[in-house]
Amino acid sequence: MVVLKFGGTSVADRAAISRLVDIVSGTSDRPVVVVSALGGATDRLLGLAAQAGAGDADGARESVRHLHERHIDVAGVISDPAMRLDVERFLSRQFDELARVVGALSVLQDTSPRWLDTIAAVGELCSSHIVTAVLSSHGVPATWVDARQVMVTSDAYTAAAPLMDDTEARLTADVAPIVGAGKVPVIGGFVGATAAGITTTLGRGGSDYSAAIVGACLNATEIQIWTDVDGMLTADPRIITSAQLVPALSFTEASELAYFGAKVLHPSTILPAVAKNIPVRILNSHNAKATGTLITASRATTGQPLTAVASKRNVTVVDIASTRMLMAHGFLHRLFGVFEKHSTSVDVVTTSEVSVSLTVDDVRRLPAIVQELSEFADVTREDQLAVVCAVGEGIAGDATFVSRLLRAMGPVPIRMLSQAAGRRNITVVLPDKELPAALARIHEAFFL
Repeated sequence: MVVLKFGGTSVADRAAISRLVDIVSGTSDRPVVVVSALGGATDRLLGLAAQAGAGDADGARESVRHLHERHIDVAGVISDPAMRLDVERFLSRQFDELARVVGALSVLQDTSPRWLDTIAAVGELCSSHIVTAVLSSHGVPATWVDARQVMVTSDAYTAAAPLMDDTEARLTADVAPIVGAGKVPVIGGFVGATAAGITTTLGRGGSDYSAAIVGACLNATEIQIWTDVDGMLTADPRIITSAQLVPALSFTEASELAYFGAKVLHPSTILPAVAKNIPVRILNSHNAKATGTLITASRATTGQPLTAVASKRNVTVVDIASTRMLMAHGFLHRLFGVFEKHSTSVDVVTTSEVSVSLTVDDVRRLPAIVQELSEFADVTREDQLAVVCAVGEGIAGDATFVSRLLRAMGPVPIRMLSQAAGRRNITVVLPDKELPAALARIHEAFFL
């Protein structure tokens, strides 16, 4: 059994879905299909939720109408008229209900996380229904599976955590028999529900996570992530046009690259795969013949220290200094407890005798965090920074790597420098405006 996950660009329009059909049809190893919403649909859904929350009922309903029309147009790829009619009726019910919801929310001017999940889930519910019908109309025996019936989660709306034991039981009972009967289950990613049946989502990028959870629970032999690039690349191709394909990665390398900005893979994807030691393969639905990137527990050594470089922009550094309390028992616990209280993740951390510096990329709650930290320390922040993370299993064995990396970067002012405990990555924080030039120099020094 193999899980095939298709991202938004792989189900964006009729042509993309036609390519999906060819890929699934050519898969002999009992496929299970997980799909994202149509490309850009989730952003549009959250946008109309914001319109409703601001009281703009007419604008929200107009957005619903446009989104409905787009889905109807994409559903035109269904060759069987009866199947297409059934899907069009399903879409009409979904978007009629969505229009009623945003109308009510615009009166209340309420977009609580629970309602955001209800609205955002429409994208995957509709795309998975369309894909099921397209596959069936092309002779692939596909069966739609409502993700809300098999993905059981917590009630942390907009960022729900899967309840793995309950989810495995549901998938084993509802999806495994479909595969056993020679049919292809089609499930919307990103979406789940609480044990009480209330709709949830796993957070942005959660479709990859859904696919990994499905693969782990069903003991798949491989999890394939179909996207719009040939695999994991040596650097962000939007910045480095000469970025090269990385044919193989370890789980650890892939996790580091995803966490520090490699957009092709969601950071959480790898976790269920690691737990069950299931290979993950990144493939290009626009170039199905490409070999892609294979991610496994371990990989063959290449003789090179560096595997790839990830980067993250719009980063903020927070400096916390206290000569009175830094070395006192409990200081760090109190400091990081403030970030935990405000549900804000910290990426890079460095310390000295009298200060702690750390980076965050979600600054929504930072004013409240700074205010609370200021009760026991001096706090400053610096915006418009970026993170460069050099990742490779070979870094630990190369005593000269750090000096070579810094020399390659040239005269770039470095704000922070950190090496992970496993010695598989070196993280550098630098001014955002310096990122393109620094990446280019690193890439030239190690990959060209």
